[in-house]
Amino acid sequence: MNKSNHPYHMVSISPWPLILSLNIMIFLISLIKWFYFTNFNLMIISFITLSLTLMQWWRDVIRESTFQGMHTSNIMKNLKTSMILFITSEIFFFISLFWAYFHSSLSPSIEIGMLWPPKNIIMFNPYDIPLLNSIILITSGMTITWSHNALINKKTHTATLTLSYTICLSFTFTLCQFFEYSSAPFTIADSVYGSIFFMITGFHGIHVIIGTIFLVICMFRMIFNHFSNTHHIGFEAAIWYWHFVDIVWLFVYTWLYWWSF
Repeated sequence: MNKSNHPYHMVSISPWPLILSLNIMIFLISLIKWFYFTNFNLMIISFITLSLTLMQWWRDVIRESTFQGMHTSNIMKNLKTSMILFITSEIFFFISLFWAYFHSSLSPSIEIGMLWPPKNIIMFNPYDIPLLNSIILITSGMTITWSHNALINKKTHTATLTLSYTICLSFTFTLCQFFEYSSAPFTIADSVYGSIFFMITGFHGIHVIIGTIFLVICMFRMIFNHFSNTHHIGFEAAIWYWHFVDIVWLFVYTWLYWWSF
């Protein structure tokens, strides 16, 4: 960085993007094998290799940012812009899913009896597990904001503790979602309603799991004092992503559970 004539970080050659893409493809094949043959041996292997690849890639990024000082103020500005663009792309992804939902719900076709939800579809009670999950996610948004405020005020212990609260709440949300899926009176194959419902809530659940992993990595980094009150771009990105997950869930709850009930 000191010998270059530009303020940017030219990332060194890394094998992890290629290896990760191959692992994701193998993981997708393992999912298909699990769905059709109820065999998840390949999934276990691909999950282990995927986890090892992610850990080593994160190790390289942490080394570059924390120990080599590559993340200067200009780099942090670019990273923030990149995260904003990434979240924007995720917003449009969910807009496309909600578009499909409203296309079918506002003008139900004759194939489903011109009814929404279709006949014989038993809805979830929006004041049961969905409302509990809403309270859990809203509370997690409050605790992660508390953690960020504590870190800015140099209260590292409080920041770590409240971040652990957020992680516990995210695990609780995922467990509640799993329980709801296991007790669902309809499946993804039950008309267009089942397909859209499980697509939207499933992709949101995947985002919650990804956000939880993001937060767990940040908690370990916080324990090892990788963050200061002025330099914690990784934690800020995790907070933005988690608030995005919270806001999307409010739309999911309002439209899929409460409005359709």
